[in-house]
Amino acid sequence: MLNETQLEWCESSPSDFSDLRALFLNCTLKRTPELSHTQGLIDMSTAIMEKNGVKVDGLRPVDYQIAYGVYPDMTERGWEKDEWPGIYEKVKAADILVITSPIWLGEKSSVCTQVIERLYSTSSDLNEEGQYAYYGRVAGCLITGNEDGAKHCCMNILYSLQHLGYVIPPQADAAWLGEAGPGPSYLDPGSGGPENDFTNRNTTFMTWNLMHLARMIKDAGGIPAHGNQRSLWEAGCRFDDPNPEYR
Repeated sequence: MLNETQLEWCESSPSDFSDLRALFLNCTLKRTPELSHTQGLIDMSTAIMEKNGVKVDGLRPVDYQIAYGVYPDMTERGWEKDEWPGIYEKVKAADILVITSPIWLGEKSSVCTQVIERLYSTSSDLNEEGQYAYYGRVAGCLITGNEDGAKHCCMNILYSLQHLGYVIPPQADAAWLGEAGPGPSYLDPGSGGPENDFTNRNTTFMTWNLMHLARMIKDAGGIPAHGNQRSLWEAGCRFDDPNPEYR
């Protein structure tokens, strides 16, 4: 799975990442155990993290009954079943979130869109500092496909995640695109996907940058809680300015 350079970087790392947790959400349209080509890139990134002691979890949202909507628990909105709250517990436990998706018609999958909508549904939760709940966590994305659109998908996913409060490191995405039109997908024999040096490099860089930034933020105690606390803004306070109530 990992080449000589990847293994050497893992063995020579001076950093301790063993207290970090990562979650990969594979937004394939295929239910387990059907082959997911996107899982091929996930496996590479996961291998690097696990070599460095990161506790990694992963799931396919398509395997779950996730309701549509932008509220935390859609059973309170008339849906009979909604398994998103259980997935959200895994999201909250992760220092690193990686959203992954195939490309269909130049866009991320419908499952990926639904996942981001449901992440949005819980983005108004607050942490102990009164910041939005996703503050102090980092995120990236992986994309596979046989058509153009990888950078478009990454742009949309990474924008959405930073808007919700995630920190996006440099080189936070990686992708593999096969020849346009009918042809082998990433894990198919003869695709050249697993051997593609450009994709392998970008996947490696993304993984290390996620771990480095998560380490930095955790060591710093999170994002400084000044000028970004929704609880104070809603109370009528203005940062670095006297409370209007006492003027």
